[in-house]
Amino acid sequence: MTIAVDSFIQSPARRAIPAAACESRWALPDGHLLRRIDWAADTTASGQRGSILFMPGRGDAYEKWLETLDGWHREGWNVTSADWRGQAGSGRLGRDGTTGHVPDFALWVQDYAALYADWAASTPGPHVAIAHSMGGQIVLRAVAEGAVKPDALVLSAPMLGIHPTWVPAGVLHRLARGIVRLGDPRRPAWKGGEKPGAQPRARSLLLTHDESRYDDEDWWRRQRPAIGMGAASWGWIERALASIRSLERPGMLEAVDVPVLLLGTSIDGLVSWRAIRRAAQRLPHGELVAFGPECRHEILREVDPVRNRALGAIREFLDRCAAQQGASTGAA
Repeated sequence: MTIAVDSFIQSPARRAIPAAACESRWALPDGHLLRRIDWAADTTASGQRGSILFMPGRGDAYEKWLETLDGWHREGWNVTSADWRGQAGSGRLGRDGTTGHVPDFALWVQDYAALYADWAASTPGPHVAIAHSMGGQIVLRAVAEGAVKPDALVLSAPMLGIHPTWVPAGVLHRLARGIVRLGDPRRPAWKGGEKPGAQPRARSLLLTHDESRYDDEDWWRRQRPAIGMGAASWGWIERALASIRSLERPGMLEAVDVPVLLLGTSIDGLVSWRAIRRAAQRLPHGELVAFGPECRHEILREVDPVRNRALGAIREFLDRCAAQQGASTGAA
């Protein structure tokens, strides 16, 4: 199947829900409702690819990623995305409407396993898991723990370590545990959004060189104020470090029997590039696409030359790995 590279460049979906997409609420086993969005592939089109489940990062809403999701749909994929429990349109777990909190990342792993099982049972294979930043860490952990087994896995700037990267995760974790004990773990760890001290416009310097794509997020927050989030809680930080350390245990990543493509940038100001590089080396079927100063944290929302390179690498990886895996399992 030949796909035009401009299937992504020309997507109109940055500030509109595509007509083919359906927004809904989906109940987790405990009754908590996740907001999700689904595009079913056109059954009359030739060369359908399979199905993609995309999970966003900390503080994200799926609206930020509509352009890329719509591009995959127009390539022939069934596409699904959802907001994590406690984020965007999936409710809150903290003491206010803006602080991002979770009692334990294991809850998100359980949620993802339930969502994945329902999605995989109702969509054609091959089944591809794609996730960004915090979502990448949770999805990789779900795969490493055997909770899910996609035909292929793509991780964009996965949160496998946090700053300051020169301090070992074990040391950071001990410090975070001490701070959590000093008060309510749901209290915000800083003022603002992605990073302590980052002002609204300085935040863009962490995320993308593309100011227009950066402004898309603010546009959606004005249209849908309920999706907006701010700082993480101290409890989130402590639990994030605990989850990071769980993946650092010997044998965890080495047991992942799934093709994995990791994308990362050496100047990432939010997650550890060194940790991403180490993970690519530890994963038996891991591959790494490396970027430099031309690329910030949100690789799939970068300027076109960077974004097109990333999307092209994902396309080539899925052409090579997902179809093969789907055929070998009888999912295709």
